[in-house]
Amino acid sequence: MERLFIKESKSTPLVDFDSDKGLLVLKGQSYPEDPFAFFKPIIEWVKEYLASNPKTVSLEFTLTYINTSSSKCIMMLLDILEESFDKGLTIDLKWFCNEENEYEQECAQEFQEDYTFPFEIVLV
Repeated sequence: MERLFIKESKSTPLVDFDSDKGLLVLKGQSYPEDPFAFFKPIIEWVKEYLASNPKTVSLEFTLTYINTSSSKCIMMLLDILEESFDKGLTIDLKWFCNEENEYEQECAQEFQEDYTFPFEIVLV
């Protein structure tokens, strides 16, 4: 499966999803004008990737700011992964946060409460 790579912009995160490594990376800020349009190809890629029956999926998020609409899109993405986790797929998420930024930590904690797959908040 082809790698999904989207360069970071002022309002969108870097997206680097590597099917060979089973690694999904989101890094930066997320407040695009139309979050649903931005996240649609990401969600479609993940669905296609999960259909290939990977053994494990690792996620690394470093999201310094997320607006409400982007949060909904990220929840949609994580919900899809949660369904696969419930069916036996090994998933782990590391959410990297600036140790001095309470907003980042609170945001990650709110997401962490909603999912049962291994979800580690890493302070950097």
